[in-house]
Amino acid sequence: MLFNVRTMEDNIIEINIEDRDGMIRTLAVPTDVNLSLMEVLRAADYEILATCGGMALCATCHVEIKTGSENLAPAEDQELDMLDTLPDADANSRLSCQLRLTNENEGLSLKIKGALQ
Repeated sequence: MLFNVRTMEDNIIEINIEDRDGMIRTLAVPTDVNLSLMEVLRAADYEILATCGGMALCATCHVEIKTGSENLAPAEDQELDMLDTLPDADANSRLSCQLRLTNENEGLSLKIKGALQ
């Protein structure tokens, strides 16, 4: 009899992050801890201002999704309204505070764009 044994690795994905200086780093992200992408980025020492604390009210956690957007949940109205206030937002823009990663996001690639001040 075969059993489906889940290991810790089943809940770890790797994503590629480009910082504001163009440096790209691969980050291992647990998908079973219920953190937003913004919280994951801050925990990995990326400079994310996150003035509003993750409420989609400031857009300082703005990221550009380079690849993998098809596996993210669609943006809701509040996120879209906030993105509309940004002069550099485009169809690939998201607020990292509104994204929760799952195992389907393996290989996601993004660039940090949000304000530093």
